[in-house]
Amino acid sequence: MSIKSDSRHLYLQVIDVIKQDIESGKYKANEKLPSEFELSKNLGVSRATLREALRILEEDNVVTRKHGVGTFVNQKPIVSSGIEQLTSVTYMIEQAGKKPGSQYFSTEIIEPTEEERLMFDSENLTQLVKLERIRTADGEPVVFCIDKVPKGLIPIEAAHTEDSLFKLMENHAGKRISYAVTYIEPVSYHEKIFDVLNCDFDKSLLLLKQMHYTEDDRPILYSLNYFRSDVFSFHVFRKRI
Repeated sequence: MSIKSDSRHLYLQVIDVIKQDIESGKYKANEKLPSEFELSKNLGVSRATLREALRILEEDNVVTRKHGVGTFVNQKPIVSSGIEQLTSVTYMIEQAGKKPGSQYFSTEIIEPTEEERLMFDSENLTQLVKLERIRTADGEPVVFCIDKVPKGLIPIEAAHTEDSLFKLMENHAGKRISYAVTYIEPVSYHEKIFDVLNCDFDKSLLLLKQMHYTEDDRPILYSLNYFRSDVFSFHVFRKRI
């Protein structure tokens, strides 16, 4: 089908057509698109125009191009969440209409490093509870969580049965998390976590590093959350001032 009927740049029209074909189910998640020759012929555009469209679609995480193999449709994220408001992983999964769950990987009591004492703003901090958990959505592993909490703020035995550490900490120690400072980093490959989350090697993870604080600005929970990028997407509302 030719798409030269409107006045916009051709590559923008190609992007719209391919997105529409994906939305309609013509091209399904993880499916290989037709070759560049076939697509350019069907759309009535040059291969240079098609390649520019595919480049932008790849930047937008709609497709993945594998050199010498072809172009594949990425799975659309199941959970899309703004990060202006602090919510638990449990809540994000529930809001997407999925059933949240946890699989415990490991629990240990560790001695904090000097850096961790600074992070928790406590020179007298002697022990941290380190939890490693796999968060699931409808039974599928989607997030690998590493949480560090000063010992005494959570009952360790209950941490194996409660999905939300926010609730557990509030119920056990009366400590309510009010806000967090978050840093987001892409992770191209991590052998252990990719294996646990059943990630394809060519996919990436989104790492959220978060220090959580109480209303009186006390740091009480440090988290490293590795999100599957094919399941989660995050956005930020930014207002001009």
